[in-house]
Amino acid sequence: MIVNIIAWIVLGAIAGWITNLIMGGKEGVLLTIILGIVGAVVGGFLIGTLLGVADVTGLNITSIVVAVIGAVVVVAVFRLFGGRMTKAA
Repeated sequence: MIVNIIAWIVLGAIAGWITNLIMGGKEGVLLTIILGIVGAVVGGFLIGTLLGVADVTGLNITSIVVAVIGAVVVVAVFRLFGGRMTKAA
């Protein structure tokens, strides 16, 4: 159980870091990891649903690619709605 949590955190950190390289990063380290973890879950769900592929499993290239795809989606949505909340306040 603990090993799985650590694996998700590491996968999220890697996905968040790669996403920041792709999209440019304004978020801090902690938010990058959180968005990366959420992105891994979203990516796993999207890829699993759309392509019928198994969920993200362990630290491997496939899991990282799926997590990065999900993280890009999550960061884009976060910036879309996060920017509106900041401007409205």
